[in-house]
Amino acid sequence: MTRKEPVKNSARPANRSGRTASGTSRSAVSGTQTPRQPSSSKRKAQAARLRRMRRKRIRNTILLILLLVVLCSAGGLGVYKLRGGLFSSPANSFNAFSEFDNTLISKENQRAEGFAQNLCVVTKDVDLDSVSLDDNQAGVLLNLNDKKVLYAKGAYNKVYPASITKIMTAMLALKYGNMDDTVTISQENVTLESGSQVAGFQAGDQVTMDQLLHCLLVYSANDAASAIAEHVGGTTDKFVEMMNSFAAELGCTGTHFTNPHGLQDENHYTTPYDIYLMLKEALNYPEFTDITQMSSYTVTYKHSDGSDASATLPATDHYLTGEATAPKDVTILGGKTGTTDKAGNCLALLSQNAYGKPFISIVMGASSKDVLYQEMTSLLQNINS
Repeated sequence: MTRKEPVKNSARPANRSGRTASGTSRSAVSGTQTPRQPSSSKRKAQAARLRRMRRKRIRNTILLILLLVVLCSAGGLGVYKLRGGLFSSPANSFNAFSEFDNTLISKENQRAEGFAQNLCVVTKDVDLDSVSLDDNQAGVLLNLNDKKVLYAKGAYNKVYPASITKIMTAMLALKYGNMDDTVTISQENVTLESGSQVAGFQAGDQVTMDQLLHCLLVYSANDAASAIAEHVGGTTDKFVEMMNSFAAELGCTGTHFTNPHGLQDENHYTTPYDIYLMLKEALNYPEFTDITQMSSYTVTYKHSDGSDASATLPATDHYLTGEATAPKDVTILGGKTGTTDKAGNCLALLSQNAYGKPFISIVMGASSKDVLYQEMTSLLQNINS
């Protein structure tokens, strides 16, 4: 039996590099190419890019979380404030019935008080059969209790007030002065126009504010008015500023003062209605009516050398002195007179009827004192009707 020899492979074995003995690669033999591996620098660049992307994602995630925390905190704070804080009481639930409870009363309480609510308002002239003022005169008769205008003629006409000015001077003395103060009469206080009504003080005399006020209202003393103005205002000019300011507060739109006594000045004027406003305000000072009801006043004071002086001064209101007679059941409670050539004879009164109701009556520009009191009496006769 013949022994067969093993068949030898004629192909050369491949070396470790994957190439055959003839120098061809295995892939070449098999007909495919093996992919080439990236270089070391490219791998490092790819790794760095991946790391940057991871860091960016982490950073964006952290920013998103922080934004959510801020938004949640702001929302919580808003709710906290809307509820009034930690220590606030719980809000009451809405109750429709409370909105309509006592509606009318609530509206009345919330309504602001009108300026003229407590005033007599004159809108036109009002006639009375028993009253007849001359064409150049003006006057009013007003019911303070019922706020009714019983008579009006030229209520807003410009008139010269003469010594009715002293109503304002007296109010400021009571409002800002101390009645116990001692006032030294200055030369300016006694340097007044010739024929001016004066109490007879001399420069250097010592008089109290209370005495000056009595001389002012009872006797209408111009030297007393000047002394009060200088003492209360510091100077006469400052006091006049106070007069105009207070008049404006009272609503006296037709009034302008230039002095404290009413001596004639073209720029010193008022209206009958403004006099009503001033006299009505003066009634808030009990001392005013106490003094203006006096038929006379005796003032005792000292001269600059220490010697005593005194004078008895009669009231300028003829109803108080008995020179004129008020109508039956009419009580004169006070007021002020005024007389100059330009102003004529003037009188503003507070009076009371038989039923205790108060009235203000004003007559401006009468040709004489007799005519003045006749016209005033004709007005007062209507307050008991």
